[in-house]
Amino acid sequence: MKLRDYQQRSIDLLYDWLKNNDGNPCLVLPTGSGKSHVVAELCKDALTNWPETRVLMLTHVKELIQQNANKMREHWAGAPLGIYSAGLRQKNLGEPITFAGIQSIRKRAQDVGHIDLIIVDECHLISHKAEGGYRELIQSLTDINPSIRVIGLTATPFRLGHGYIDEAGALFHDRIEPVTIEELIFKGHLCTLRSKKTDTRLSVAGVHKRGGEYIESELQRAVDTDDNNTLVVEEVIARGRDCKHWLLFCAGVDHAEHIATTLQASNITSACVTGKTPMAQRTEILKRFKAGDIQAVTNANVLTTGFDFPDLDLIAMLRPTLSPSLYVQMAGRGLRPKAHTDSCLVLDFAGNVETHGPITRVRPPNKSGGGGEAPIKVCDACHEIVHISVMICPECGYEWPPSEEPYERLRLRDDDIMGADSELQMPVKSWSWSEYTSRAGNNMLKATYYGRLSDKPIDEYFCVLNPGFAGQKAVGEIQKISQSSGCREELIAADGLYAASVVLNKSTPPAEIIYEKNGRYFNVVRRKYET
Repeated sequence: MKLRDYQQRSIDLLYDWLKNNDGNPCLVLPTGSGKSHVVAELCKDALTNWPETRVLMLTHVKELIQQNANKMREHWAGAPLGIYSAGLRQKNLGEPITFAGIQSIRKRAQDVGHIDLIIVDECHLISHKAEGGYRELIQSLTDINPSIRVIGLTATPFRLGHGYIDEAGALFHDRIEPVTIEELIFKGHLCTLRSKKTDTRLSVAGVHKRGGEYIESELQRAVDTDDNNTLVVEEVIARGRDCKHWLLFCAGVDHAEHIATTLQASNITSACVTGKTPMAQRTEILKRFKAGDIQAVTNANVLTTGFDFPDLDLIAMLRPTLSPSLYVQMAGRGLRPKAHTDSCLVLDFAGNVETHGPITRVRPPNKSGGGGEAPIKVCDACHEIVHISVMICPECGYEWPPSEEPYERLRLRDDDIMGADSELQMPVKSWSWSEYTSRAGNNMLKATYYGRLSDKPIDEYFCVLNPGFAGQKAVGEIQKISQSSGCREELIAADGLYAASVVLNKSTPPAEIIYEKNGRYFNVVRRKYET
């Protein structure tokens, strides 16, 4: 099976990182981007080139274990893999590749033995501290093989109460972000989410927090009332009349059952799935849901990761959460392309979009847990990441106006889940690339986009020589631009900034750019090319 361009780009960037760095990288890929195919190609390549390699693929739910194993066999017929999962009633450690559930294998390091590569799906669940099942198993396997490498995969590279997944002291040392949700939508690999401001808003007044998240028992008492349930269901029915498959995320088991009952009382065929639902019954409910025999399914904490139903066209968030990862997982269920429509309606009764920002630019949690303003901001001139309090960018010298609140533009209305309301468009007639030196003496690439005579040219800066995350991100953007514009990527990497600008000036510009105004500068959000 041939990989998509961004999947191959993911592997290329990963290999490049492993070649030039010690430690453990985290590969950040959006929901629906095909992480399992990337994993399959990594395993196939490793065993083809180094036949003695042993790989352990870890995750936390049996549905993901089975999905990843199936995709491995689909991508690589005859792959030498075994499954170790009590939930799947399989315990096979004899193959070069083992797909395992962390709960089943966490105490079995000696049985597992020598492992060369650990791949962890949904790796944001790994504690930043040296504790918990993942860290204990990884440490035990490292004691057996000190040269072991760990590769993480996630769509949400942050952890509640800790911040980004690669912060100091964490297991992972860097993030690799080869593709964005915008690019995947543009290329037809994902669909758009659309949202409407709901009339009903579930209040969390008086609900306390534990570990940075709302206490579930208190949250249920706050939102699970007869009045709330009636108003929510009436609004879902009114707004979802043209939608076929509704998935409702609730605050707990009782809440999910009560919402399902309220839907049924309104003549909507519905069912409830929770952790208490027997597996056979759960399988039958989801089968009937996908077939269209059941219109609405309510759930509590079970249909986020591991649930894949592309034709889902309505998501209702009835669970307020301070976890950006949970928010993205809920919204992400609707991103896959559909057979009958081009979008998925998201009804956010919980105010999660306002709390976390649009899914294209989710704010990471702060270290004290929960939402609030992000502790960092990004320079619009050179993309350097700095603390929120910094007023002059140390890389390029950009000065934030004293009255400007850099992250206010991300505090979008909760009817803008894709973050599109602040965006502007400009058709591109031509572009110009040059080497640029900032006031701080840092060299970077500069692109200037020209539109109609009445359009102000838009400048975009790429700090490709920066050794940190901002530089890695800029290099990734240049690689994507070079591929889309038809220039030779290897010249950009090898010959320096001036040579790169010469090559790029001979390439084909995008037909249109989507950009945002922020202070005196502009952010190019995405580029549209002629097809």
